[in-house]
Amino acid sequence: MKKIIQGFRWDTDKADKVCDICEGYAGDFRRIDAGLYRTKRAKKYFLAGAGGPMTVFAKNVDQNSWTGSEGIIPISDEDARRYAEKYADTDTIEKFFAIQDA
Repeated sequence: MKKIIQGFRWDTDKADKVCDICEGYAGDFRRIDAGLYRTKRAKKYFLAGAGGPMTVFAKNVDQNSWTGSEGIIPISDEDARRYAEKYADTDTIEKFFAIQDA
């Protein structure tokens, strides 16, 4: 999947995949089936995949009407870390994020 957003090319084929994100069940408005990626050059994070009308992939189709969709969504480093902490293993998190000892 590839898309240009805010002057940056976001391409799943050229980015490092951090982890898979999958929750919900078929038909669930909160269903997400996506990957968390980091670009190799700029080290920016993004989600690529699909989700229902109550997810970050939701699209407005009419006044007060939403539908699920698919695509690429740039996210902040902080949001990426939260997704990784929920879905990735410890070694992966330490590979992509600066982690401190408690």
